[in-house]
Amino acid sequence: MLVAGAVLLGAAALGLAGAWRRERTARAAAEAERDRAARELDRRLNELFSLRELGYALAASLQLDRLSREVVRYATRFLRARGAMLLLTEPDAHALRIAAAEGTLLAHAGRLLPDADDTVVLRAIGEEHLQVAAATAGEPVRLGGGITVQSAAVVPLRAHGVMMGALVVVDREDGPFTPEDLWLLSTVATQVAVVVANSRFFELIRQGKEAWESTFDALTAGVALLDPAGRVRRANRALGQLVGLGEPAIVGRPLAGFLFDTPGAAGAFLEDAVAGRRADPLVTRSDRLGRLLRLNAAPVPEAAGSGAAVVLVEDVTAQRRLEEQLIQADKMGAVGQLVSGVAHELNNPLASIAGLAELLLEQAPPTDRNREHLRVIHEQAERAGRIVRNLLTFARKGTPEKGPVDLNDIARRTAQLVAYEFRIHDVVFEERLPASAVEVRGDPHELQQVVLNLLTNATWAVSREGGHAGPRRVMLETGADAGEAWLRVSDSGPGVPAEHRTALFTPFFTTKPPGKGTGLGLPISYGIVESHGGRLDYDAAPGGGAQFTIRLPAAGGAGLPRTRVVLVADGDPSTLRTASAVLSAEGARVVTAASAEEALAAVRRERFDLVVADVRLALPSGVRFLAVLGDPALAPRATLGLAGPGESAPSASAALVAPAPFAVLARPFSPRELREAARGLLGG
Repeated sequence: MLVAGAVLLGAAALGLAGAWRRERTARAAAEAERDRAARELDRRLNELFSLRELGYALAASLQLDRLSREVVRYATRFLRARGAMLLLTEPDAHALRIAAAEGTLLAHAGRLLPDADDTVVLRAIGEEHLQVAAATAGEPVRLGGGITVQSAAVVPLRAHGVMMGALVVVDREDGPFTPEDLWLLSTVATQVAVVVANSRFFELIRQGKEAWESTFDALTAGVALLDPAGRVRRANRALGQLVGLGEPAIVGRPLAGFLFDTPGAAGAFLEDAVAGRRADPLVTRSDRLGRLLRLNAAPVPEAAGSGAAVVLVEDVTAQRRLEEQLIQADKMGAVGQLVSGVAHELNNPLASIAGLAELLLEQAPPTDRNREHLRVIHEQAERAGRIVRNLLTFARKGTPEKGPVDLNDIARRTAQLVAYEFRIHDVVFEERLPASAVEVRGDPHELQQVVLNLLTNATWAVSREGGHAGPRRVMLETGADAGEAWLRVSDSGPGVPAEHRTALFTPFFTTKPPGKGTGLGLPISYGIVESHGGRLDYDAAPGGGAQFTIRLPAAGGAGLPRTRVVLVADGDPSTLRTASAVLSAEGARVVTAASAEEALAAVRRERFDLVVADVRLALPSGVRFLAVLGDPALAPRATLGLAGPGESAPSASAALVAPAPFAVLARPFSPRELREAARGLLGG
């Protein structure tokens, strides 16, 4: 019994010991599982925090370079890899660009990887699936472009149906990539693909916006986007320049207030535009800007949501002036045809009158009291014939017959013709003529026509019929100074308004009422004076009224009409000597320049009557010297270009910017040719 009891007690003890061991093993397994779960939880929490951190980094910017750097830095750190890189597709280059790299791959940032090699990167992109590769049998993993590693995980970046590139992580420090690593890498790639796509879309929008703004500001016409109240929401640079303000000063204020003092029809036009009613383009004058404007408008679709209408504002002042000039040119063509048609009918009776008057003058005794009347009839019949021919000359650019003329004699004879007009209009006429002759070379009949036009206009300006209620005085003066002869007609009338002065010498422009003027007097006079090598100027008279001055080269023999200042610019010393000698012999003061730099310094230093220069003479910048003379501040009165043997006159002058008159003299030239060219340009 005792033995059996002992056996039972031993067996029980052994059972208790086994149970205790099993319990201890179970507790150890439970603790190990708890520790594993805790580690897994920590890992998951770290991954979640890491993903949140990456999300914050990706949300902080849409700049692709910065995003790429953040992504590879994150992937290297949290996957404990030795290197990482972000590859982006480059469609135009048929390659992958390494947008950013970290760790062992840092040196490859910015490189292009060709897409022709069979690499783990291209397999991942082509199959659109994560790829893991490791070195086998001593063969490293090839990433392309000569880049090799021991192991790599490549996940493609795809968003919105577009392949963006791939994220590559290489050589994990803790051994092969685990499923958890690959899950994290895939999750990161999903976020990165979306952000990269958004960044690219943002860049496209930014580039489109910049291109639109550049185009918007490059337009030469003013453009404004108006809100429903007619206020400017957006304006381009051209509109700011037109109104003389910058865009910030225009935005938020009514457009009409910048363009017009009183909007009138333009105000109604803009109201229709913002109300969505289409209207025909409006051309109207802006007194505020002193310009002629053309307004076009179109409603903005409601979907655009940024305004009610877009308005195009064009400055058509120059265009309208050109159109008027073309119309006037057509009128002049009609005048030429009309004059050609009636010239024969007018010249025949005028010739009969002049011939019979001359016959009666020959037959009348010197003591006949009517002899002076016959002489006036004869002279004026001839002058009337000249007027008809002058109209033809004006329309057809004829050449007047020139000879020695005394401006004093022209002034006296013309004053006698209008003496009756002075009397009936109660005009006080004053003559200030020097005792000595004021001689010029010209056509006496044409010059008399000019003086007659000026005296007739002055008489009208001070007459009651012309609306003048003040004193009625007209003065005629002549004189000469500095080799130049002048004749001046001034009056005590109201003068010419500032807005009309630029149109004074425009054909058919007149301030007289219908039937009182044709608008041809001053243009014809201007053309006649210009054909004589002179100029006709208008100035306000010192005591009020108008003052017209004719300036002509004084007659002084066959040489240049007065002491001119001439610049000769040429790189050839013999040309400089020859031209200087020829022009100095004509009485000119000659300045020479052997280079374009010297010539430019000379024209900046003083104003020249004539510049004679080689057409090929150029500054170090490549700009031709004669082109610089297009600047009004440097332009001489006339320019003569010297062309090389292989250059024709048209080809030599085609690319130059030179003031009129301008001529080209081909090399080699004789002294006579140079002398005649200079005289022709200067009216001598």
